[in-house]
Amino acid sequence: MGPAVRLAALLAVLALQAGDLAGVAARGDTFSALTSVARALAFYDKVLSLHEDSATPVSNPLLAFTLIKRLQSDWKNVVHSLEASENIRALKDGYEKVEQDLPAFEDLEGAARALMRLQDVYMLSVKGLARGVFQRVTGCAVTDLYSPRRLFSLTGDDCFQVGKVAYDMGDYYHAIPWLEEAVSLFRGSYGEWKTEDEASLEDALDHLAFAYFQVGNISCALSLSREFLLYSPDNKRMARNVMKYEKLLAESPNQAVAEAVIQRPNVPHLQTRDTYEELCQTLGSQPTHYQIPSLYCSYETSSSPYLLLQPVRKEVIHLEPYVVLYHDFVSDTEAQKIRGLAEPWLQRSVVASGEKQLPVEYRISKSAWLKDTVDPVLVTLDHRIASLTGLDVQPPYAEYLQVVNYGIGGHYEPHFDHATSPTSPLYRMNSGNRVATFMIYLSSVEAGGATAFIYGNFSVPVVKNAALFWWNLHRSGEGNGDTLHAGCPVLVGDKWVANKWIHEYGQEFRRPCSSSPED
Repeated sequence: MGPAVRLAALLAVLALQAGDLAGVAARGDTFSALTSVARALAFYDKVLSLHEDSATPVSNPLLAFTLIKRLQSDWKNVVHSLEASENIRALKDGYEKVEQDLPAFEDLEGAARALMRLQDVYMLSVKGLARGVFQRVTGCAVTDLYSPRRLFSLTGDDCFQVGKVAYDMGDYYHAIPWLEEAVSLFRGSYGEWKTEDEASLEDALDHLAFAYFQVGNISCALSLSREFLLYSPDNKRMARNVMKYEKLLAESPNQAVAEAVIQRPNVPHLQTRDTYEELCQTLGSQPTHYQIPSLYCSYETSSSPYLLLQPVRKEVIHLEPYVVLYHDFVSDTEAQKIRGLAEPWLQRSVVASGEKQLPVEYRISKSAWLKDTVDPVLVTLDHRIASLTGLDVQPPYAEYLQVVNYGIGGHYEPHFDHATSPTSPLYRMNSGNRVATFMIYLSSVEAGGATAFIYGNFSVPVVKNAALFWWNLHRSGEGNGDTLHAGCPVLVGDKWVANKWIHEYGQEFRRPCSSSPED
């Protein structure tokens, strides 16, 4: 069962339980029961409105985060609230039946980190995100990166949850702007109580004050702590904090006017972060073809009888590294079929780490491997790739087709497809290194998700049904360092790709070796 179908089923169960509540309340004829039911039904309507079309994937990352939060923590808060008496026992029973199929806290945490990733890579304004808009802010310039057809604004509790995920990691660079937005929204709605909310204005003030203290801004920490005491004057811990901050400022008056500069957390494994993010921010830029005559478009047959009657449209994107885009390489029907075959087998993607393969934060996606025996469409696909490239794509000379789905903020930071260590698991096939990559775009996205070549200084946008091809190795067998590339985070959309990695062995007469390091 796919995620969209499963979500529809969960909402249907919850709707039935909510309907049962109305009958319980009517029979009980009590005001408290009716109030509980009204709030439960209102919350169900809120969840349902977030995903009106359960047959389509959630493409807006703000909507996706909000939906996960509603189903993960907000439903739990409603079910286990103080007013959830025996009158809504039916709701508790219904919740327990579907609880294991609802998103886990790890899903909510991952969605929050995805929003922070998008915030970083695309330089998005947190205030804009809270309003449901995607704006890049550089100095005084504000650029709209994407205009959603429907705005999904975040609540104070939503912003608090994102900020708290960063706060719990000690990441105050991200925690502070999200907690500031939470405080602002809670102030504007103070006195309005929602059963599903986990946090309050006091919670947001408490976390924001300590975050500012941690980065050395004692003045802000003191101001926020004093505001906290206006709402909760009997809180002894906060009273002690106020005294502590006042003492620190008295001992060092300069701290009252000094504004702390909060540094973005360092990413030690990513030495090319600035270039990578700049390329992603172009949302897929290509060289201007009329300025570079050596780049061209043509109909490709590769002298193959298979392609003579139906040549493929070829676009040379770059020469070094040599990168080619084949337009309309697969049909809509084929792309949909491949996605459907892979979906039941999707698991968290891993990368080679020494002799092991491990899930890592710098690659967020799900993937599945498909043998060509699974369906005839995969056999046809292999024949087409072999005819176009002239390479042997049958195992063990090539890997099975890998299908990858990039969800909310899904990405793969700069990496090589070929092995850079002799102990890499890639050599277990006993067919040498990955000589070439053939990557097929199985879907379109509304924004983001480009493939960025770091040292080539260009990026290629997602082109539905097209295929990207490049050589990973020189003819000498040495790795081509210019093929360092990345999958930019998906800003809006649901990105699917299929990778066919072709190995050295079996290609000796198809791509002859050369001693020249330039070949």
